[in-house]
Amino acid sequence: MNAMLGDLPTWKLSDLYSSPTGPDLENDLKRAGADADAFARDYEGKIAGLGGAELGKAVARFEALQDLMGRIGSYASLYYAQDMADPERGRFSQNVSEALTDIGSKLLFFRLEINKIEDADLAAKMKEPALAKYGPWLRDVRVFRPHDLSDELEKYIHDQSVVGSSAWSRLFDETIARLRYPFRNEVLTEPQILDKLSSKDADVRRDAAKSFGKVQGDNIAIFSLVTNTLIKDKEIDDRWRKYPRSQSFRNLANVVEDEVVDALVASVKAAYPRLAHRYYKLKAKWFGVDRMPYWDRNAPLPEHDDRVIPWNEAERIVLDAYHAFSPELAAVGRKFFGSGWIDAPARPGKSPGAFAHPTVPSAHPYLLLNYQGKVRDVMTLAHELGHGVHQVLAARQGALMADTPLTLAETASVFGEMLTFQSLLRSAPDASTRKAMLAGKVEDMLNTVVRQIAFYDFESRLHAARRQGELTPDAIGEVWMAVQSESLGPAFTFDDEYKYYWSYIGHFIHSPFYVYAYAFGDCLVNSLYAAYQSGQPDFQAKYLEMLEAGGVKRHKELLAPFGLDASDPAFWDKGLGVIAGFVDELEKI
Repeated sequence: MNAMLGDLPTWKLSDLYSSPTGPDLENDLKRAGADADAFARDYEGKIAGLGGAELGKAVARFEALQDLMGRIGSYASLYYAQDMADPERGRFSQNVSEALTDIGSKLLFFRLEINKIEDADLAAKMKEPALAKYGPWLRDVRVFRPHDLSDELEKYIHDQSVVGSSAWSRLFDETIARLRYPFRNEVLTEPQILDKLSSKDADVRRDAAKSFGKVQGDNIAIFSLVTNTLIKDKEIDDRWRKYPRSQSFRNLANVVEDEVVDALVASVKAAYPRLAHRYYKLKAKWFGVDRMPYWDRNAPLPEHDDRVIPWNEAERIVLDAYHAFSPELAAVGRKFFGSGWIDAPARPGKSPGAFAHPTVPSAHPYLLLNYQGKVRDVMTLAHELGHGVHQVLAARQGALMADTPLTLAETASVFGEMLTFQSLLRSAPDASTRKAMLAGKVEDMLNTVVRQIAFYDFESRLHAARRQGELTPDAIGEVWMAVQSESLGPAFTFDDEYKYYWSYIGHFIHSPFYVYAYAFGDCLVNSLYAAYQSGQPDFQAKYLEMLEAGGVKRHKELLAPFGLDASDPAFWDKGLGVIAGFVDELEKI
C-alpha cells in the first residue's frame, strides 16, 4: 500500500452479517425460504380476488421479504467483490445466488398475478390507502405487462438464469479479475495497468497500453464467446417478450421513453465535432503534434497537478464542497467516513473501478474505490459519495421504491462531482493549474458523455449485427474501431491492439445499454447546475426533495420544479453547451 495515501478505509461487512458461515446468515436464509413458502401458500392464485386493503398488506409482506433477501444478496456480492480471484468467495457468492434464485422463484407469481388485474379493477382497489402508497411501484411493475410470458415460462427463465446469463457474467468477472499485465519489472492487475494510461510519462503510457492490448488480445476468444452468447440470449428473450428493439427493455426499466433516449443520442452524436473532435485537436496542439496515439487520450497536460492526495485530504475536499452547497447533504456524506462504509485500497483480485452498492433500506450503502491519490480519484470519491448520499436519502421510500431508474441514478453522483470540481477550480493557485483542471474536467465529461454514447452506438451495432449470426473477434473489433474514430475524431491514431479494448467493459456484459444513463445523467446535471448557478430560489431544498423521492417520481415530475424537461430536444443541447463552454474557455487560454 502507498504510505503517502495514509490509512485507507476498508468495509465493515459485519453490519450485514458476522461472516459467510455465521449463524445469523444461515438463520436469515432459512427465514427467507420459510417466509416465501408462507407467502405463496397465502396468496398464490388469489391475488385478483383480494380487496385493496388485503392487497396492500400482501405488498407490504412482499416488500419485507425483498429487504431480507436483498440484505443476504448484498452481503454475498460485496464479500465476493473484495477478492474476486478467491475461488472460495466465488463459490460462496454463487451458492447464495442459487439459494436466493430458488426462493425468488416461489415469489414470481406475485408480479405476474398483479399484471393480470384489469386497469379498472386495480384503480378501484387503489382507493385503499394501504395499497395506494405502493402506487409508484405498481405503475412500474405494470409497465412490463405486455411483455410477460406464461407463469410457467417465467419461472423457468428465472430458475435457469443461474446457469445461463448469470454464469456467463461470472465467467467474465473472474477472467478479468485473474488477468495479469506484464509491465517492465512488475505484473499488474487491470485497475493498476489502466491507471498507468494517465501517467505523465509518455513511455509509461505506451508500454501500459501495449501490454493491456496484448493481454486482452490473448484472451479475446473468451471475451468474444461471452459477448456473442449474452447478446444471443438477450435476442431470444426480446423475441419471446415481443420487445420492438434491443434497447426497449432497458428504456422501460429506466422509465424513459424511446424517443427521449433517441433525442439524447442524436444530440450527442451531432455534437461530436464541437466537443471531442475540437478538444482533442486542441490537446494534440498542446502536445506539439498533429495526431496523438490512442494512449494519449487521458494523458495529463504538462501543467497537470500530479501531487498525491492523502485519503484524509480527499475526505476534507469532498465534504467541504458538499457542505458549501448544503450542510444537510454534507451531514449525510459524513456518515460514510470512519464507519466501515468505504473500501478504498487497490488490491489484487478486488473488483476493478468504483461503485456504490445501495444494499437495502434497513442497512446502509457501501462504496468501493481503487484509490491511488490522484485528483481524478478525489473526483471518483465525490461521484460515488453522491450515489451513497442519494441511496441514504431515498431509503425512506422502502425496499420496493427506493431504487431510482438508471437515468436518474447518476444525478447526485455527477452533481457531487461538479460541486467538488468547482470548489477545486476556485482554489487553483494560477492560470496554468486552472487550464489543467479545466482540461481534466472536459476529459471527464467527454468520457461520460461522448465515450458512453459511442459505447451505446457500439452495442447497438453489435446487437443488430449478431442477429445475422455469430460475430468473430475481428468483426467486433471493426465495429469498435469505427465508433471510436467517429466519436474521438481525426486527432488520434489507433494501433492494431486497440481493436481489443472493448473487451474489458463490464457494462456490455452485466447490463446491456446501461451506458447511455451516464450521458443522460451528465447532461441532466449540467442543466441542473446551470439552474443552480442562475440563483434559482430554494434550489437546495428542491434538490434534496428530488433525491429523497427515490423511484417514486418519473423524470418529468422530478425536473418540473426546476423548469426543465428532458423530452425537449433543446434540453440536451443546453447540457452539451456547458461542455462546449469549457472547451471555448480552453481555446481562449
